[in-house]
Amino acid sequence: MARIAIIGNGIAGTTAARTIRKLQPDWQITIVSAETDHLFARTAIMYIYMGHMTYEDTKPYEDWFWEKNRIDLVRGLVDRVDTHERELCLSDGRRIAYDKLVLATGSRYNTFGWPGQNLSGVQGLVTYQDLELLEENTRDIEHGVVVGGGLIGIELAEMLRSRRIDVTFLVREAAYMDYLLPAEESELIHRQIRAHGVDLRLGAELDEILPAPDGRVGSVLTSTGDEIACGMVGLTAGVSPNTALAGGSGIEVSRGILVDRRFRTSVDGVYAVGDCAEFRDPLAGRMSVEQLWYSGRIHGETVGMAIAGESTEYEPGMFYNSAKFFDMEYQTYGDVPANTPDDQESIFWSDGVDKLVRVNCRRVDSVVVGFNALGIRLRQDVCADWIATESTIDTVVADFGRANFDPEFTLREYDLVH
Repeated sequence: MARIAIIGNGIAGTTAARTIRKLQPDWQITIVSAETDHLFARTAIMYIYMGHMTYEDTKPYEDWFWEKNRIDLVRGLVDRVDTHERELCLSDGRRIAYDKLVLATGSRYNTFGWPGQNLSGVQGLVTYQDLELLEENTRDIEHGVVVGGGLIGIELAEMLRSRRIDVTFLVREAAYMDYLLPAEESELIHRQIRAHGVDLRLGAELDEILPAPDGRVGSVLTSTGDEIACGMVGLTAGVSPNTALAGGSGIEVSRGILVDRRFRTSVDGVYAVGDCAEFRDPLAGRMSVEQLWYSGRIHGETVGMAIAGESTEYEPGMFYNSAKFFDMEYQTYGDVPANTPDDQESIFWSDGVDKLVRVNCRRVDSVVVGFNALGIRLRQDVCADWIATESTIDTVVADFGRANFDPEFTLREYDLVH
């Protein structure tokens, strides 16, 4: 009977455990986590803070699921992986032996050596403990500063505004997520952010965090020379793979824990999945580090099959993602870069207020390669089918109503223009 240990109970680690259990009913499976007892939907952290959900609402499985499926849960912090003895060394002295190990250690929020970044009241938002700290750091404050223009940044801004806390949002780029989104998409998101009372400052970076007389954060200095008084600072300038445990245990790391397309690391019997993994040879058109919920789930399925004896290479299929910018929903399918390459044509329709649809196609044959939608829901299966079957832009425009997920809220006619 093989002994499987998994460090991390997020979507990647938990899916690996479930997949192994389905294929190997008699193996011993242990999940170790220092964060929470059970898997929860990390993307729902904001809704717990805003009062829309409780922590219990974010757990996709009942607590009895683990015992029923004979998956042992260990709450503890792994200090070191002894790859020679094949043991996990926990901070409280416990040791867990394994035959196969899966590292699913997730991400950590970025810090860049800003003066004052360790002051009380300064934090990121990645873990459940960060959520608990946010409750403390925002109690009775009037103003918060959010640093960094990614998805976590806009979520944190919305969270603070839900409690009527004034927010200044520092985005170093010239437009929100201009490294990912075309200009028209960014402009609609700017409008959403400002409409919800957020002081959005583009082209502004954090220079220094200054203390108040009580030693907590009191204000920030920006690259534009402004000083902004605040009671908390949210550091949301991206996340990085959490590689500390792997690197300290002799497992090869670069930006992330280096893996092949079967998620094998440089050490025999050790695998890495989810946010912490970095492909040595990424698939064409894919990032070497993938930090998305759906990709983490596929990572878990793939590594679970590999460990259980049904080895297969990672096949993520069509790229897709979704997000929410205050009241505006966003979906992207396929290939829609921020700057349209020479071999593509980008066609879009927008009402100029809060709705936009973009379709990208190849110039040579007008075959559709990607979609963006803001404020309008598109059916994922329809968009995926158009991309997979290499439908032309004329076919898509003529039958676009088939992709409409919310006809009662969506215009029936789309005037797609260059």
